[in-house]
Amino acid sequence: MTGPSGDARTAAIAPRDLGAKRSETDDCGGGGGPTHVAALLNAPVEGLLGAAQGKTEGGASARNLTVPVYGALDLGTNNCRLLVAKPSRRGFLVIDAFSRIIRLGEGVTGSGRLSDAAMSRTIEALKVCSDKMRRRGVSRSRLIATEACRIAANGAEFIERVRSEAGLAIEIVSQETEAKLAVSGCASLIDRNCDWALVFDIGGGSSELIWLDLGQLRRPRRRSIYDRLDVQSCIAAWTSLPIGVVSLAERHGGREVTRASYEAMVAEVVEGLEAFEAEHRFGERIAGASSHFLGTSGTVTTIAGIHLGLPFYERSRVDGCWLATTDFRAVSGNLIDMGYADRVAQPCIGNERADLVLAGCAILEALLRIWPCERLRVADRGLREGILATLMAEDGHDRRGSSRHRSRGRSGHGLHGRR
Repeated sequence: MTGPSGDARTAAIAPRDLGAKRSETDDCGGGGGPTHVAALLNAPVEGLLGAAQGKTEGGASARNLTVPVYGALDLGTNNCRLLVAKPSRRGFLVIDAFSRIIRLGEGVTGSGRLSDAAMSRTIEALKVCSDKMRRRGVSRSRLIATEACRIAANGAEFIERVRSEAGLAIEIVSQETEAKLAVSGCASLIDRNCDWALVFDIGGGSSELIWLDLGQLRRPRRRSIYDRLDVQSCIAAWTSLPIGVVSLAERHGGREVTRASYEAMVAEVVEGLEAFEAEHRFGERIAGASSHFLGTSGTVTTIAGIHLGLPFYERSRVDGCWLATTDFRAVSGNLIDMGYADRVAQPCIGNERADLVLAGCAILEALLRIWPCERLRVADRGLREGILATLMAEDGHDRRGSSRHRSRGRSGHGLHGRR
């Protein structure tokens, strides 16, 4: 059986398990407060917590009587992903989801522009997201765009077109904002018994890499929403590598991959990491210490699904699972030996990812060559979960799912028009 891959699979199976699907974090709730969040707002990241905030039509009093609904949208180079959720006792309950591979950044590294075809198919996906948020009564949301829109000469023009045609106000976020949201999104999967962790997000047009010094955690873990944001204080260094699965596959070929072309991809990524490693020398810092990788991307979820031998993608088995480095290399080696058609036939790859999966493997292989590590944890979560946690923390949601709303002068929640 061939099916969608990565987060697309999550959305595909959502109708049958949304009723039971709880936050991927399972650690949201109390443990902090508005004062604590206000301190985090002062972090040197433009727009990190600058979510589109607003009032419901009933105003603040209406919010106090009903559980608010939050939306988080991640418009990447390759995928368009949406989560709609409500605060719950142990985190947040996802009530709707959407994911579609749109390849917005297809060809942008060569032309410097988003193509008309890519923009059109992306806007169609965004219209679905707009409809879902409106039907679910989303009262607060943050809608972000990443690398493709950052680097495209017509990125801002595209955002205005989205505003006009899909009724969505999307912000193009900085690389640092993206890195911090990725950390918050998968913070609950970090092994706090380790000294170091590398959180990485292999995207379509760029890859975010964040080294965490876990000795810097400011307080014992309380399984709270604020605990997720506290992990940002452990960031020792980060970088945004301008290499992703789409751009790498376009340069080296993604359909027909030989061991020689695979090694060429690995070499390009290694070269791109050398300056960062020379500056921070994490290879030396983690030597003799306990460390692990934590990957949040379609690449790692696909690898995990193949390693587990899943006949179809199951998020409940993939999210949070551990892989040994030898497991990853066994899977990547087998994929290199396959032809394109055989990769398409893999149930955890499918047609939409078959020409990109080996580029993702090459990026991960390069990370392991720069920073040898024995263990990798897989996260089927990321930016959207980080956005949701941040919005709920701003509103002061505690373990009982209640909230302490603060007065806000800003209006609008990312949706406008198309009423």
